[in-house]
Amino acid sequence: MKNKLLNSVFLIIVLNLQAQDFENKYIPDPDPLVQQRLEQWQDLKFGLLMHWGTYSQWGIVESWSICPEDYGWCERKKGDHPENYFEYVKEYENLKTTFNPVGFDPDRWSKAAKDAGMRYVVFTTKHHDGFCMFDSKYTDYKITDTGCPFHTNPKANITKEIFDAFRAEGMWVGPYFSKPDWHCDYYWDPYFPPMDRNVNYDPAEFPEKWEKYVQFTQNQIMELMSDYGKIDILWLDGGWVAKQSQTEIKNFYDQNVKESESGFLKSKIVNQDIRMDELVEKARQKQPGLIVVDRAVPGKNQNYLTPENTVPKEALPYPWESCIISGGSWSWIPDAKYMTGRDAIHLLVDIVAKGGSLLLNIAPGPEGQWDEGAYQLLNEIGNWMKVNSEAIYETRALAPYKTGNICFTHKENGSLYAIYLAGNGEINMPDKIKIADFQPETGADISILGFEQKVQWEAVGNGCSILIPSELQKSPPCTDAWVVRISKFKSVRK
Repeated sequence: MKNKLLNSVFLIIVLNLQAQDFENKYIPDPDPLVQQRLEQWQDLKFGLLMHWGTYSQWGIVESWSICPEDYGWCERKKGDHPENYFEYVKEYENLKTTFNPVGFDPDRWSKAAKDAGMRYVVFTTKHHDGFCMFDSKYTDYKITDTGCPFHTNPKANITKEIFDAFRAEGMWVGPYFSKPDWHCDYYWDPYFPPMDRNVNYDPAEFPEKWEKYVQFTQNQIMELMSDYGKIDILWLDGGWVAKQSQTEIKNFYDQNVKESESGFLKSKIVNQDIRMDELVEKARQKQPGLIVVDRAVPGKNQNYLTPENTVPKEALPYPWESCIISGGSWSWIPDAKYMTGRDAIHLLVDIVAKGGSLLLNIAPGPEGQWDEGAYQLLNEIGNWMKVNSEAIYETRALAPYKTGNICFTHKENGSLYAIYLAGNGEINMPDKIKIADFQPETGADISILGFEQKVQWEAVGNGCSILIPSELQKSPPCTDAWVVRISKFKSVRK
């Protein structure tokens, strides 16, 4: 048991170090149109991620329970035969025959997201289990197949319905798409047992079989690029499906197996080249300027980086977003506890102050509905954004980014925004908001967003104090965080 725990901890550390190393290898895409679109994307700041599939019927983690790796997130706890892997997989895949989300209402989702201030959506068109939430002609493991009861519903092509609804609200759209497909016989060949998350045969030994998988993957992605209207982002997951040189593979084993106490690793590195450069070129012929996010794969096809369920301690020098769980899990679970509006607002401010974007995950349930807790959360964020979105949208990071409980953003027009994060139970504004390192320029206008009158300030050392009127102290324009706007400023950092 001890060795088992040490091995789990070791591999988690290895994977985290790999992710950090990837983040240090950002390579800009040379396409000018992609660079322009990235600048526009960096203005959006706030998006919605949705994990949804047949697994919602069991209220379990998405896909991972059919992966034969020994981690907590892969545990099998549902079905009649959780003790038998192969029987469990049959039961899991049979969830297709009972998936009937008749409460599916993408118009309500898109309106709630827009009202919250979200400006783009990323939806799981296919997760690692291979179940397609779109009408792919390359598989029958999909929401529109006759074996799925929802296929007769007018909204059966769920991806199309979601993209149309969110576009109608003026939002960008992007398919999440898993490069590994554990249902596809060209990836997990039925002749061989799956050993881990990777392809279960050596692509170098079976090149014809692997080529069929490459074509299968590219064809499905091109369906999404061709048949679903304007696509802004292609968000690819499963970074282990990537081109790996023999040197990279050898170095991984030399380093990681040597450092492992037992010499055992739960997943490995395999050369799984799906020819990303070729794929991206074809995709951009259909969708010019398409932003491609080949997650955790260093290179020009990772147009922005995606720290998962974490926020960097410092600002990052390249485009990035944090994808964050809002309600206990990426996938829907019963009785989910959602973060508070205050926590979400502070999270958004912290991320934006460091130059990033927040991609907040909400998971629909088996009936095709969001929990009311999700709507309540978005409503609280939206109330704050209605007052303060000026300090979020179209801003950029400004050192020192955050001092104490005050975060900074700025705009090209010269405005500085100092965002005061209220403490626990702090409902009244203080009489002064002290800002370090910055002072207003002569003739600058100083205001509190949501308050019509100008406010006064005084110099204090290498910063300033913003004097809050008594009536504003007692009746703030919003809760959770308050924003000082300075129209012209100077840095007086020492």
